[in-house]
Amino acid sequence: MALWHVPFSREGPGLLLRDLRKEQASLVALADAIRTADADIVVLTKFDYDAQALALTALRDLVGDGHHHVRALPSNSGLPTWHDLDGDGRLGEPEDMHAYGLFPGQGALAILSRFPIVDHEMASFNALLWKDFADTHVTPIDVGWEDRRLSSGGHWVVPVQVTDGMRLDLLIGHAGAPVFDGPEDRNGRRNLDELRLWSQIIEERRDGALVFMANTNLDPQRGDGYRDAMETFLRDGPFQDPLPETPTAMWDRPGPMRVSYLLPSRNMAVRQARVWPLVPDQKHRLITVDILLRNRPSP
Repeated sequence: MALWHVPFSREGPGLLLRDLRKEQASLVALADAIRTADADIVVLTKFDYDAQALALTALRDLVGDGHHHVRALPSNSGLPTWHDLDGDGRLGEPEDMHAYGLFPGQGALAILSRFPIVDHEMASFNALLWKDFADTHVTPIDVGWEDRRLSSGGHWVVPVQVTDGMRLDLLIGHAGAPVFDGPEDRNGRRNLDELRLWSQIIEERRDGALVFMANTNLDPQRGDGYRDAMETFLRDGPFQDPLPETPTAMWDRPGPMRVSYLLPSRNMAVRQARVWPLVPDQKHRLITVDILLRNRPSP
């Protein structure tokens, strides 16, 4: 299995499809990295969404590695709130969306899989309003608090049928960064609640065969945000951590950080785990985990 938070993203709808069809060099390099990793399931957490999955299908064809099942998952990026969230007197800017985006679906989520995806049991939590989340950290002084969605890059549960008797539930998402705000800490509080939403989703599925595949934008030891919440999530959740303290992103400032996670539940055996070297001109590293499923009858 593989997780990669990498910018398969462009500044307008349809541009990613155009560049994939042109086999733009940077996209070919990313496709080559996916092919080299040779993972049965690949999750991309920054991939422009289109309803017919045309861009994702083009990427699948460029990779050419037997991923016959693809799903493009929409996010809340680029969806208007109709509020001036950043208080600059202008509406409709990327900063005024439910999650930052120049257009609906920019930098969303995508799956390439060699195994069938159980569509009728997929679940999305993207529409949950922040104010309706239990013990929410949004307050009435936050602009747009009454109808702001909690999830930014998405919260999805996607079942994959590995064999007739084995099913794997993928927990796929991408949280907003706990930065780019002021002392009000609105982004920090939202990032915290996005992680807490995962804990709620997981609690209802703890006995299943789960794999958490998400960019939480939160390092348990470094950087901004509620680091203790990430530490607790890693320690007390139903997951094993095959790559503890391994950085997944490399910035000049604040430096190496761990912000993406590929965590199998404890009822699986991990045979190998790896964080791959950076692809040139990228900041985030590809993560792969090779797991052995114990038999779990399908529902």
